Amino acid sequence: MITVAVVDDDRMLLDGMRSWLGGVPELRLTATAATVDGLLRPAPPAGARPGPYEPPDVVLLDLMLRDGSDPVDNIRRLVRSGSRVLMISTVPEPARVIESLRAGAEGYLTKDNELPVLVAAIVDVAAGRGAHSPELAFAWAYDTGRDRPRLSPRERQVLLDYAAGMTLKSAARRAGSTRPRTTWTGSRRSTARRAGPRTRSWTWRGG
Repeated sequence: MITVAVVDDDRMLLDGMRSWLGGVPELRLTATAATVDGLLRPAPPAGARPGPYEPPDVVLLDLMLRDGSDPVDNIRRLVRSGSRVLMISTVPEPARVIESLRAGAEGYLTKDNELPVLVAAIVDVAAGRGAHSPELAFAWAYDTGRDRPRLSPRERQVLLDYAAGMTLKSAARRAGSTRPRTTWTGSRRSTARRAGPRTRSWTWRGG
């Protein structure tokens, strides 16, 4: 069973996550918190001593928290604690997406995705595969950073078609490729190498 925690300061979203994830047999929601500090250093019950922190397999982390904490620092702290991080946000801003991945997040979803998409992303992240999404494809396609991967026109078109709603396999076929997994993996590995040291390695898997 995959253990999951959620860090978000939207109480309605946290209530919704408890309801959603509570009905998924392969997942167990172990904690919710409004801040990363609240997750890593939870207040013990009255009269009890703080116990050791047990990191969940995957943390769903809101990009912009109202405590003013830095998203990059939040991601790095959670990764150092032993969890994998899947970003959830209402902001599909490409620069923010890329910044999150370079900090150590292993996927990025907007909050309007349905439960099956979220569950599939959590399972992929927990397995170390990374979670792909149209928002992420769009960000890679328009990344202007100096260390961005050098995409061929065909690779970039595959990303744009996927971001527009096509499946990755269909986008690859449209571009004249029968091996979408190779294109996707190569682009992401290139970015990971140029972004500097990382706690974990991960690759894209088409689908």
